Amino acid sequence: MWQNCLPLVQQQESPLQCMKSRKSKRRAVSCPGFLEVWHRSSVRSIRGYIIENILVALICIRLCTLYTFLPECRILCAHAFLLFLPESKPAGEWDAVRKEIEAILEDNPDNGPFFTRLAWHCAGSYDKNDNSGGSNGATMRFSPEADHGGNAGLDLARDLLEDVKAAHPSLSYADIYTFAGVAAIEAMGGPKIKWNAGRTDFSAGEGVTPDGRLPDATQGPEHLRAIFNRMGFNDQEIVALSGAHALGFCHDDRSGFVGPWTDTPHEFSNKYFQYMLNKKWQLKKWNGPAQFENADDGTLMMLPTDMALLTDTSFRQWVDVYAADSDAFSKDFAAAFSKLLELGVPRS
Repeated sequence: MWQNCLPLVQQQESPLQCMKSRKSKRRAVSCPGFLEVWHRSSVRSIRGYIIENILVALICIRLCTLYTFLPECRILCAHAFLLFLPESKPAGEWDAVRKEIEAILEDNPDNGPFFTRLAWHCAGSYDKNDNSGGSNGATMRFSPEADHGGNAGLDLARDLLEDVKAAHPSLSYADIYTFAGVAAIEAMGGPKIKWNAGRTDFSAGEGVTPDGRLPDATQGPEHLRAIFNRMGFNDQEIVALSGAHALGFCHDDRSGFVGPWTDTPHEFSNKYFQYMLNKKWQLKKWNGPAQFENADDGTLMMLPTDMALLTDTSFRQWVDVYAADSDAFSKDFAAAFSKLLELGVPRS
């Protein structure tokens, strides 16, 4: 029901405008009298009277059931409901952060996949067994986590966000790093991802996690399960999250591997799964670690952990689903990525 009410806040006059700016008696009587009296007398102190808040909330819920007959009630209901939302950083500040991140992507589109990887690796250190690691703390800023092999090159991504932090000093690094991944995915055509602020920054040496918690791309399906099950993910979520490989490149000076997974590395899509199924893959002949290349022209690549999704029957069923249905992939990826970014974040 709230979904029916809230959009009207942006489309029509506020209750105060309805009651004060219109002097026409005909207009005034369209607003329920008892709500007009309540709004004038108590809106300034609504946050101070919990019992009154509860009563008004119940009235608002009742008014939402009457929206067909009393459209003004929908406006009043929506505005009153917004008064009960918990306080947080103004939405306008995060809107500004998003614009600053998008400007960084416009300067260099490669930074979109870069920020996605940063957010991913900030959260990927989580261990559900002792609740250590995760995206809270922004511990990647410090050694030894900054020096872990899986985080090679991410110092460059963090440096790109220093100006954002300087412009918004009250926001935590941990929130900025994870939000940068969300904003980047959405800017690259990906799904809307649920994200909440509230992470804090740890001091150097606090919340340190051991190396080896991120996936090793040279391994197979059982390694993937060991890594992702430790974080609380099932086989379907593992495959959905792997779909982020539709974005970006591997760099031999960071991971040791080289090349993009798709021919549109700055565009969120299900091509990763489609190409995995529909192209012929062969081992790349080179001096680097084992990786696969497409047989027709060798311009694309797959890692051993990518190919493991084809050989394992449980993983393979989800590869088939996502290759055939981009909407299903987008939906499941958004849910899994949101879950990933919440790992290790204390919520009351």
